[in-house]
Amino acid sequence: MRILMLAPEPFFQPRGTPISIYFRLQALSSLGHEVTLLTYHLGKDVAFPGLRIKRIPDLWKIKQVKIGPSLTKIPLDLLLFGLAKWELGKRRYDLVFSHEEAAFFGVILARLWGIPHLYDMHSSLPQQLRNFRFTNSRFLIWVFRLLEKMVLKMSAAIIVICQDLKQQLANEGLASKAVLIENFLDFPAKEPSPEEIQQLRSTFASENQKIVLYTGNFEPYQGISLLLEAAKACPHEAVFLLVGGTPAEIASWSESVKKMGLQNRVHLIPRVPPEKVPLYIAAADLLVSPRVSGTNTPLKIYSYLRSGKPLVATSLWTHTQVIKPEWAILTEPTPEKMAEAISLALSSQEARTRAIRAKEYAAAVFTEENYRTKIDRALSLTRKKA
Repeated sequence: MRILMLAPEPFFQPRGTPISIYFRLQALSSLGHEVTLLTYHLGKDVAFPGLRIKRIPDLWKIKQVKIGPSLTKIPLDLLLFGLAKWELGKRRYDLVFSHEEAAFFGVILARLWGIPHLYDMHSSLPQQLRNFRFTNSRFLIWVFRLLEKMVLKMSAAIIVICQDLKQQLANEGLASKAVLIENFLDFPAKEPSPEEIQQLRSTFASENQKIVLYTGNFEPYQGISLLLEAAKACPHEAVFLLVGGTPAEIASWSESVKKMGLQNRVHLIPRVPPEKVPLYIAAADLLVSPRVSGTNTPLKIYSYLRSGKPLVATSLWTHTQVIKPEWAILTEPTPEKMAEAISLALSSQEARTRAIRAKEYAAAVFTEENYRTKIDRALSLTRKKA
């Protein structure tokens, strides 16, 4: 197929949706499809057979687009719409494949050109407005809900990344359009050497200390505040590495860490390239996901499960739709319960046994072959509608 993909993101940058898009492109290329990716002016080009990348012009010299909804995206999305219309007018395509809010105009353009539309539903956009504290306006949320319903109704097929979104489609009577494709693929990375692991450990922890690792962005829904409160109640043998903040977030949270008296036990580390994350995971004694809101499964969970390292996560649907109790320590999202779970996981053989079970499951199910099969299934649904 010849596919026009619309990605209203800085691509490529090592963050949620762009990472997902990267692996969509990799799978489509390996299946022999041609893809023209239309995206923002920001980001690093990637190369796959059959892939062309076209970017919107940098009219306003915007240097950064933050994660989640923002006013900055509005003019950029207008340019993306214009570029998509231009591209469809120049070249024949078999499918429009839209991510996030680009589906609002992608589905219309697909209808105008008489071709199917595939929606990659990374999240519920009305829910995003609240999760990222963008707005509490009932009217604006209602408008986004209406637009989302339009996209779901008019799309030939819909990729969902978690069970929660799959259930949402079932509630809308659209289960036949849904294909669940969890974001479980990882970037290739060489296995960290014992020397590299030891050097990282010695940088942040003494010989008798244990490393508790969080990776991901520092947005409020991720539960950074919860994790820091829990750290206060944890034994002093536990040191915490939080990896993935922006410079502004690091500066802001550093003040909180100092006020809490945790500056010797909590280390805030800026975002690292995806291929560097395995080193931090290898150096850790325990992995944590303290998310406090939202219903999407965090991308980090799949690499956590694959690692064989003990895991502590909040017992919320965002986690439990993937994580089984026999794979991790699941805890209520309170500082006291989180601290108890971390202390238990650092000293418990049962936590290590659960981690081994999780690794065995991930090795069998989270494979490139399974991923490609699901992508092909989504495309098959669009062919039936063509």
